[in-house]
Amino acid sequence: MIKAVVTGHSRGLGAAVAENLLAREIAVLGLARSGHPDLAARSAGRLTEVALDLADAAALVRWLEGGTLAAFAADADTLLLVNNAGLLAPVGILAAQPPAAVVQAATCNVAAALALATAAAQAVAGRAELRVLHVSSGAGRNAIAGWSVYGAGKAALDHHARTVAADATPGVRICSLAPGVVDTDMQAQIRATPLDDFPLRGKFEALKANGGLATPADCAAGVVAHLLSDRFGEAPVADLRELG
Repeated sequence: MIKAVVTGHSRGLGAAVAENLLAREIAVLGLARSGHPDLAARSAGRLTEVALDLADAAALVRWLEGGTLAAFAADADTLLLVNNAGLLAPVGILAAQPPAAVVQAATCNVAAALALATAAAQAVAGRAELRVLHVSSGAGRNAIAGWSVYGAGKAALDHHARTVAADATPGVRICSLAPGVVDTDMQAQIRATPLDDFPLRGKFEALKANGGLATPADCAAGVVAHLLSDRFGEAPVADLRELG
């Protein structure tokens, strides 16, 4: 039996990934600040939702210690973990970033993803296969002005995947996958960012105007196909647009 944990499942790419998995009759444990009532109503009981702010380290630790993840994974032959949740803010030069926002972003974008990967590995305890997919970004591989915190977080996920792959733990596969530019609420947030904080805003405005954004559903189809493929984990860092 395959089961999946998806963070940020209530909207955007995370919602599309969860919907794609549920359509394949894969049970999903969704972790997000808010629920997805419509998806839950259409999931025939296969979606379990947990209201959890992944930027709140103490709340995450309490939840992990509660045993819900281990109970969910108990009968899985393969456990999938999709670390999709992420925060774009704070955007801007170093001195303009509120320290509290930096802490929240680092917690959600990095600490939560790493902690969930560790907890998932402990939950399967070598008895089942674990596949971890970090949703990465080109921002983690190329420096983008204004995105030092967001880019650093994605770079951290890339290196985590490389290092876990180097561990060569039997039954564990991992990939930090950049999905391309997807038409989500985060893209709307990018286009609303003041130009002084984000000099490349015009590029993203043009992508939206010219139909250059992938739909969440199309992107999710590629993400899930790769996650379930025999090739998953061969490259610990990859770009969805470059996969054959």
